[in-house]
Amino acid sequence: MRLLILLSVLFTLEDVTLKTPTGDVYGTLLRPDSSRSAAVGMTAVAIIISGSGPTDRDGNSPLLSGKNDSLKMLAEGLAKQGIASLRYDKRGIAASKPSAPSESDLRFDTYVDDAVAWGQKLRKDPRFATVSYVGHSEGALIGVIAAQKLPADKVVSISGAGQPAADLILAQLYGKVPSGLYVAASNTVDALKAGHTVANPPPELVSLFRTSVQPYLISWFRYDPSAEIGKLKVPVLIVQGENDVQVSTYDAQRLAEGNKKAKLILIPGMNHVLKDVDRLTQAKSYSDPTMPIDATLVDSIATFLKSGDLPPRPAAPLRKRAGRE
Repeated sequence: MRLLILLSVLFTLEDVTLKTPTGDVYGTLLRPDSSRSAAVGMTAVAIIISGSGPTDRDGNSPLLSGKNDSLKMLAEGLAKQGIASLRYDKRGIAASKPSAPSESDLRFDTYVDDAVAWGQKLRKDPRFATVSYVGHSEGALIGVIAAQKLPADKVVSISGAGQPAADLILAQLYGKVPSGLYVAASNTVDALKAGHTVANPPPELVSLFRTSVQPYLISWFRYDPSAEIGKLKVPVLIVQGENDVQVSTYDAQRLAEGNKKAKLILIPGMNHVLKDVDRLTQAKSYSDPTMPIDATLVDSIATFLKSGDLPPRPAAPLRKRAGRE
């Protein structure tokens, strides 16, 4: 166990490990000093789930030129408000890289199962009164599905897609590839949605639809985030930045349409890595750990996890998004 003093606030950092069938998954449990907790020995804890690709527990990716530390800052911000958090490197990522299953064996539900297992582990810990999921980007859907199985006390979706992954992929290809290739991609996606692998995907898109990744895509495509979030019976908070160039406010509104009781917050200026940006600082924010994350984000999540009384904010009318629906 390690102790960390940050901005004159005492936090306790604890290295934690989850045993999985393919190896150990490593995480960081960050606990606030007891004076900031709701009750001594009884603290709310949030399981923070990172997004897609090689994104680690702190919100950083080796594909970028530097660190942004977005999820690390979120954990520290919550700790300042008396909320503990557990963030972890998913199987095959960063410190958990040795636990990676083969690509052909990986399923979206692998990540869901691990999130559920972390929740079960924290449920047994007498230090925590409530256990909630806080998922970012792809991690939002992981948290939503995991919360159906644990179940969690509350769920927070940050920058979560509101459309099925199959539709998002086709929307990204629409207008950017020749029409014939788009039709071939659409046929491939339709086959995968039906649960069938494709022996000969379009050569130009083999990196996207390679045979070894198709089982993962099949497992992922069957989930509609809007429908899944609608299955939750616990309080839900949906947070979306208006300067996010990866996930749009349409996605957040679609999620809110799926769960009429969810609280929706659109944050002006916030982008996908949770920082306040403009056109000039958008790219820089992905690799600059000195830029803080949005304060409204932290305050809103902390208030919601502690009380659930965050007042709902009006959202703009649901808008159609360009591309294949």
